[in-house]
Amino acid sequence: MSLARQYNQNQHSLEKVDNEIYKIIIEEEQRQHTKLEMIASENFASRAILEATGSVLTNKYAEGYPGKRYYGGCEVVDKAEVLAIERAKALFNAEYANVQPHSGSSANFSVFLAFLNPGDTLLGMDLAHGGHLTHGSQVSVSGKYFNALSYGVSSDTFLIDYDQVRDMARKHRPKMIIAGTSSYPRVIDFERFAQIAEEVSALLLVDMAHISGLVAAGCHPSPIAYAHVVTTTTHKTLRGPRGGLILVGKNRENPLGIKNAKGNIRTMGPMLNSSVMPGVQGGPLMHVVAAKAVAFKECMSDAFVQYQKDTVANSVALAASLIERGCTILTGGTDNHLLLVDVRNFKITGKEAEEWLDTANISANKNGIPFDTQSPLITSGIRLGLPAITSRGMTVNDMNTIADFIVRVFTSEGKQDILHKVANEVQSFSSNYPIRR
Repeated sequence: MSLARQYNQNQHSLEKVDNEIYKIIIEEEQRQHTKLEMIASENFASRAILEATGSVLTNKYAEGYPGKRYYGGCEVVDKAEVLAIERAKALFNAEYANVQPHSGSSANFSVFLAFLNPGDTLLGMDLAHGGHLTHGSQVSVSGKYFNALSYGVSSDTFLIDYDQVRDMARKHRPKMIIAGTSSYPRVIDFERFAQIAEEVSALLLVDMAHISGLVAAGCHPSPIAYAHVVTTTTHKTLRGPRGGLILVGKNRENPLGIKNAKGNIRTMGPMLNSSVMPGVQGGPLMHVVAAKAVAFKECMSDAFVQYQKDTVANSVALAASLIERGCTILTGGTDNHLLLVDVRNFKITGKEAEEWLDTANISANKNGIPFDTQSPLITSGIRLGLPAITSRGMTVNDMNTIADFIVRVFTSEGKQDILHKVANEVQSFSSNYPIRR
């Protein structure tokens, strides 16, 4: 019997040590099984990833990098990090990978620290138009420490206004341009972003946190050949543990000509390594690094590629089914794993839609829509994601059923009897698709 199994079976098991937390975990597991998880940034990690995340590797402090640690006894965990690095590079055709960031936000901050100084100008997508907090929002460090400017989408098409990006870049000459979104349902033209960045001698950072699984599977164009630096989370569509990742493509030079103390142009890798640690964080979470390695291996399988194709197919089918039932879908559809629903024609707010859906056993999040007149705490939209329910095995044949659940909630006027009826039907429907570990 392995030491890990002995540990799980002895008196130190969680149920005996802390029954309160044990019950909370069981309750959350039941919630995930019962509800339709349609938050675009959530997914279900495999049993292998959960085992790695809960392994004895959590006991090891490993500040530094493989072969260059500040502590002894790292010869074993070094192997795990090297595996994670090599698999990440192979998966995304990159020359450099840093697997230590604790999150997508810390990955982005590490890039900022490597290449920007306080007060430098950066140009990112407006949070209200589908960007991310770390792309220059005034409530984030990215907006407080830098001169953050925002581009958005066209009011006619709700697609990224690349002409606006170019014009703003020419006018303000940002040191960094950020491409990437948190609620944008269409393909992003990374080549066009690269052309704009090159024209104004800016560094191009692509944050592909939401679409990295699609990129890995070839279901969305890869930014790796166009961006100077790429960041992502390792959960969401990648279906790994919660964490971040930084990548640099092959033959990428330091575009800003940043020099070291000896006056030599610094290469990208060492600059990013020192920004992650000790710049932004200390010791890496070695149990999570190992779980990232497992996730990258899973992503290389034919089954994962098919999963991503199924996710996109489900997303397209759900959008079509909702449109048939009178929903307004921004951009008229989707190319990826998510869609945005403007709920104003149902005379409700995004906040109401989220709360009613939750009562009906459907987890989603209220989401601002471009040019929204409601506050971010209220909103006029709902963001729906397909990664998690696709992981459960739901197919395009199920999207009509799910669309029917959603529209019945939107038209319920919040009446509890209707919502509870839908909730029971959702629970029965979900039971046909157990979460596969």
